[in-house]
Amino acid sequence: MQQLQFLGLIPARGGSKGIIKKCITPLINKPLIAYAIEEAKKSRYLSKIIVSTDDEDIASVSKEYGAEIPFKRPKELAQDDTPTLPVIQHALTRLMSQGYVPDYIVLLQPTSPLRNVTHIDAAIEKIIQTKADMIVSLCKVTQHPFWMRRMEGDKVFPFIETKNTYNRRQDLPELFRLNGAITVARREIIVEEKKKLDIRGFVMEEDVSVDVDTPMDLFIAQKMLEARKR
Repeated sequence: MQQLQFLGLIPARGGSKGIIKKCITPLINKPLIAYAIEEAKKSRYLSKIIVSTDDEDIASVSKEYGAEIPFKRPKELAQDDTPTLPVIQHALTRLMSQGYVPDYIVLLQPTSPLRNVTHIDAAIEKIIQTKADMIVSLCKVTQHPFWMRRMEGDKVFPFIETKNTYNRRQDLPELFRLNGAITVARREIIVEEKKKLDIRGFVMEEDVSVDVDTPMDLFIAQKMLEARKR
């Protein structure tokens, strides 16, 4: 049987606002994006690792750490409101025109520096075993929405209306949030934009689910990485 081809795709636009040039901002002793590239390179499954970027500095740093930059992302696909799907579709179209046709796309956001190769390979193995259309990484919520409140003026109301009353944390239904670390998807659903999908969850621990968007997130990630080394 022909070996499955898994593309590691790291999207990294240059116009971040919360942290300027976020993808290459230093985190301990290397740029943020280096964590994604280095862990992807350790994978047993990824046949190619590329960075999709519109920024020359990000491209240069990514090459230094071993990623491929087979094309430059157009500016219209690097805006604040650009969805992820057209970025993946653009990368696929360019690669397929060059003769590389992956079976699966493994999307690795560069803002998840605590995700490691064990997580990446386990998510890939889950999609192989389940034959699902997509795997998304999640972690358990720590701020449960059933305990959240909204305000109208100074009046307080439940955010979620329910007949149930939860007085203890252990009585709350188990809920998860997307952590953005890993998405594995079949090529066909990206190309054809299929709507009805078999999506499975890959649960990660909260302490490896930091998504760097603000300076505070960067500080937390640094402390977590330092603790891991100790």
